[in-house]
Amino acid sequence: MSPSTPQDNRPANRLVDETSPYLLQHAHNPVDWYPWGEEAIQKARDEDRPIFLSLGYSACHWCHVMEHESFETPAIAAVMNERFVNIKVDREERPDLDQIYMNAVQLITGRGGWPMSVFLTPDLRPFYGGTYFPPEARMGMPGFPDVLLRVSEIWQQHLDEVLDSAEKLTAAISDMVPPVATETGVDDATLRKAMQALLRSSDRTYGGFGAAPKFPHPMDIRLLLRCWQRFQSDEALDVVKLTLDKMAAGGIYDQLGGGFHR
Repeated sequence: MSPSTPQDNRPANRLVDETSPYLLQHAHNPVDWYPWGEEAIQKARDEDRPIFLSLGYSACHWCHVMEHESFETPAIAAVMNERFVNIKVDREERPDLDQIYMNAVQLITGRGGWPMSVFLTPDLRPFYGGTYFPPEARMGMPGFPDVLLRVSEIWQQHLDEVLDSAEKLTAAISDMVPPVATETGVDDATLRKAMQALLRSSDRTYGGFGAAPKFPHPMDIRLLLRCWQRFQSDEALDVVKLTLDKMAAGGIYDQLGGGFHR
């Protein structure tokens, strides 16, 4: 299905004017989606409503599952529209927002992923969040409609506690932001320490870093190449070559268009 094809001839929402394939995939949801911007934020302030922020990307399987199960369901969309200002973000367009709110979700739940579902105050401070929520409770996960109603009730009945939680969470996120790099750059000792950490975590059989499931780590590869160039480390180069060879021989390599999925 084309990203801009209406589902069941439904009218379009505000995402229809966006250029992101991911946002266009949601342009005909019954959810009153807003793109990230001042219009949505001001609406939340004016109406004193919490924001439901959903972040994902077009190749994300569970993003599509949650859309089909919840965002295309009129009854669930009605609750979202009545009680929240709903914002949809493509993490590939706004990696800065993705990083900030991913930190929040990881602090709240101990894990992260996409779709990312975050509830914010009108001044954009997170106070609750998660990843994929099913349409009804299962496998230890609460149902998304139950989450919506519970968050709305807490917002209305325990606002002071929500704002206190948001303030503490925001402070914790601020502590996670790395310091700004100095003009002197990174010294050799720090580079060597980073290189050794990557070499210890590298998979010498299948390439990459850590255990399955794996994702491409282009910044780690570039760092090892930098270390190879600076320190003449054959081990760093060997890890890079093995990783790239395995990626090129695997299913994430686009044989027709070039490049790598994700």
